[in-house]
Amino acid sequence: MTLDRRGFLAVCSSAGITSALFPGVLYTLAVQAQEATGTDQSKPPKITPEMIDAAGVLAGVGPFTDEQKKMMIDGLVDQNGSYKAIRKLKIPNSVAPAYVFQPLLPGAPRHLVQEMTPREWQPNSSVNAPADLNDLAFATVSELASLLHGRKITSVALTRMYNDRLKRYDSKLHFVITLTEERALAQAKAADAEIAAGKYRGPLHGIPWGAKDLLAVKGYPTTWGAGGFEHQAFDDDATVVKRLDEAGAVLVAKFTLGALAMGDKWFGGRTRNPWNPEQGSSGSSAGSASAVAAGCVGFAIGSETLGSISSPCTRCGATGLRPSFGLVPRTGAMALSWTMDKLGPITRSAEDCALVLNAIHGPDGHDASAHEMHFVYPPQEDLHALRVGYLKRDFDEPEPFKLTPPPTSETAEEKKQRTKREAEGKAAHERRTYDRRYEVAALDKLRAMGIELIPVELPKLPYGAMVGLLGAEAAAAFDDLTLSGRDRLLTEQGVEDWPNAFRTARFYPAVEYIQANRARTLVVQQVSALFEKVDIIVASSNGMQLVATNLTGHPAAIVPNGIRGNDAPRPPKVDTGDDDNIGGPGTPVSITFLAGLYDDARLAAFAQAYQEATGFNKVHPKLD
Repeated sequence: MTLDRRGFLAVCSSAGITSALFPGVLYTLAVQAQEATGTDQSKPPKITPEMIDAAGVLAGVGPFTDEQKKMMIDGLVDQNGSYKAIRKLKIPNSVAPAYVFQPLLPGAPRHLVQEMTPREWQPNSSVNAPADLNDLAFATVSELASLLHGRKITSVALTRMYNDRLKRYDSKLHFVITLTEERALAQAKAADAEIAAGKYRGPLHGIPWGAKDLLAVKGYPTTWGAGGFEHQAFDDDATVVKRLDEAGAVLVAKFTLGALAMGDKWFGGRTRNPWNPEQGSSGSSAGSASAVAAGCVGFAIGSETLGSISSPCTRCGATGLRPSFGLVPRTGAMALSWTMDKLGPITRSAEDCALVLNAIHGPDGHDASAHEMHFVYPPQEDLHALRVGYLKRDFDEPEPFKLTPPPTSETAEEKKQRTKREAEGKAAHERRTYDRRYEVAALDKLRAMGIELIPVELPKLPYGAMVGLLGAEAAAAFDDLTLSGRDRLLTEQGVEDWPNAFRTARFYPAVEYIQANRARTLVVQQVSALFEKVDIIVASSNGMQLVATNLTGHPAAIVPNGIRGNDAPRPPKVDTGDDDNIGGPGTPVSITFLAGLYDDARLAAFAQAYQEATGFNKVHPKLD
């Protein structure tokens, strides 16, 4: 009996098989058998009872009786291949699904800061230009803007200085994919002319910046960091690029990202940590964080789906603000997960993050997830009056490391692998124990600032079990890459890398995808309820909050929190990319602040107050 996918769905349903995975697995097995025997593939594939049994094991349904299997085979007669018909459409990455994630649930209070009295950014006339412009490499956006506004420096000179540094340190840190030198100099000259004529656009006017190379820029490649996409180009700029152009900012480079936004390895190599170039910069906003931390750009735009702003900011000692989901439109950006992708700034201060967000937030009429939520910075309120919580479990002392008793019998290879795992586990425990002192010190500092801290905990929900949503959406976004076999062009081909993840995600049942989204609704409800009790939450950057708040869409500010001492545990000899917190002596640590949905301005103000009290963001790596 011949059959197709559409027929499978109908007949499986009539047979009482409700797993959405089963038909796809069965059809795939049949197609594979067809290919192996050289059967004419223009004809529907043939199904056997043995294939039904194998598909049932993979799908977690069955076992089936002979009668059920016969009924299924006899009934699969529809010749219309619905899966194949959709595949023939060749849907581009820019087309979103016909649904939109909405983190702000009906009836939930709206944390809209437009009710606060705004205060416009004002230049600081006391900031003076140094004799050597390189001394401004690590200046904040606010400091650079004060100098440009006062015409103490020019955008052209600043752009050339950053261009020189990008060229100088790229050979060491590998953070540039494309320099946009011609475009940048034209923008810088225009900025100088406008400022001289009194047409000042605001604090980003004339400031050089860099874009993560998943943002489309007309006239330049947009590679997504991936082999096979090196020459990809688009005919329009991403919305964020357009808005920064309108703000007068100067685009000097397109920065690296791990291939298709995973990790720090891209088709040209691996982006490095300015504090320790033997390590990667973490990912996937690898180049954006590395370049900002190395003083090679005024600010950068990164993106986060599940840690891609947080991780490289922690590793490189930069300041990042992952905004509320829907605050910044993603039009013109590579889609990985339509319900989790977020674009945000990576800078040298929380105030800089606010200045950038002010220019790029708000709907654009194209990204259906972008909301009309006013962003006004700084909010006029007493930060000491805020209710500040902290995730108590994040700051508790780790439980003692315990060795697992060896089995009664094991091979030499099994013993070797067990010994390796134990050594890695012990080292990770030592690093966590060491880094905890910096997190506890952050709580002590906040108390010294006059802030009363309230212990809170994340709701007990299976956050990790919902990460499959990301994999399923990513596999759909790059469906053609898998089907065409072009996934073999990607740099990384390991178990945890995209090629394998995309293939595996094809076996994720549609029913389970919907169930995970229903569970996600519970997460949004319960995490949002925390912010009815407190306004800000202090958390470890590496804790479970990272998964939880990326699922819920809550904003996070990641700020430097000190430098590890010479007594810090030594990092592993090889940075596998599996552990973002390997650190080592002389490398930075971070702390994360969380806030309610669309309370991003208040979050930035709180983070800025912490930075002014600590000064950790003013410590920079020695590159020479």
